[in-house]
Amino acid sequence: MVTQEKNKKSTEVKLTKAGKPRKKPGRKPSKKKLYFGMEVQEAIVRYNTSENLSLKNKIYEQEIHKAFDKLCENIINTFKFTYFDDPFEDVKNEVVSFLVMNMHKYDHTKGSKAFSYFSVVAKNYLILHNNNNYKKYKTHDQITDRIEKGFFGYRDSSYVDDFFEELIIYFDVNIPYLFKKPKDISVAYAILELLKQRDEIENFNKKSLYILIREMANVETAHITKVANVMKKYYANILTQFEKKGYIDKGKGNNFFF
Repeated sequence: MVTQEKNKKSTEVKLTKAGKPRKKPGRKPSKKKLYFGMEVQEAIVRYNTSENLSLKNKIYEQEIHKAFDKLCENIINTFKFTYFDDPFEDVKNEVVSFLVMNMHKYDHTKGSKAFSYFSVVAKNYLILHNNNNYKKYKTHDQITDRIEKGFFGYRDSSYVDDFFEELIIYFDVNIPYLFKKPKDISVAYAILELLKQRDEIENFNKKSLYILIREMANVETAHITKVANVMKKYYANILTQFEKKGYIDKGKGNNFFF
């Protein structure tokens, strides 16, 4: 009798008010579509095997771009790469472009999923550039520390300020004699203006400074480097003279030091 009652309870099904069996509690299966599923992988394979440029562009724009964009966004947000000066969107677009450039390297016959493959590619690209940027920051910090502590025994900030004031005056007087071309003179004065505003510049790294100079002088980066290298040659002699005399001669002409 007891056994029959147990069997009755175990087979008893609870019904809803509508007379339908109640559903067992549990997690409902997700109906959300993966942003980078097999459909994207198949699109990448079709992209790589097609020789029709127009078709490849269509496949990328309609079936791949959105997945690449979301993948890069998630990786950047997850791993928090901090040593990038550019805005988030610029970094993301740069990584997406790198994925597109390397899309032809993906081989689905080796068994790797496209999502895993391109996740690794994007992450490695970001790690590499993040580490390189960190090295640049570290080098910049070392240079800044060297200036503050002194190339030849600087001991306080006022000494450094005095040197930069003398340096600015020297170049202000001599730039027209050091350079003959108007474009070179324009770049040199732009560099000098940044020296004058050094206390107001927040992002004091090479890339940011080059952008500022390009905007001020309207020239290409290679031209800035050319002018900066000339000024650097004079800088070493100026620094040595300041150490010996405590001031810099403001003589005019190209042959003042050479």
